Amino acid sequence: MGARKRNTAEKRKEAASARFQAVLRNCPTSPRKMRLVTDLISGKEVNKALDILKFSPQAASRRLEKLLLSAIANWQSKNEGVRVEESNLYVKTIHVDGGRTMKRLQTAPQGRAYRLRKRSNHVTLVLDSKNKEVENASK
Repeated sequence: MGARKRNTAEKRKEAASARFQAVLRNCPTSPRKMRLVTDLISGKEVNKALDILKFSPQAASRRLEKLLLSAIANWQSKNEGVRVEESNLYVKTIHVDGGRTMKRLQTAPQGRAYRLRKRSNHVTLVLDSKNKEVENASK
């Protein structure tokens, strides 16, 4: 590996270590339904987002709640000794990408068949803290 490639890889690793995220892959919900729920919590404070997801009737909200708890756990593993309430964590970015689509056939009248597309998605959730000095003190 060349020096330039190594340097860019090290910079990428440092940026990833400073970012607190969780990824959900191959979630068996259509991306459109998942985006309706993710729009509810983007930019919100973590505790408020958890409350919104807990009382939301959509099935996708249960999966997003687990994903948000996982992102909080990832933040806690990198910032030991700092309380979540003091750090003012919020959902910085959350985006939904289309995953694999399973193609199935459904019988139709007069010997025909309709194509069913069972969609899935990938969700990436990134947390950030409004108090940067709390993170710097923990390092």
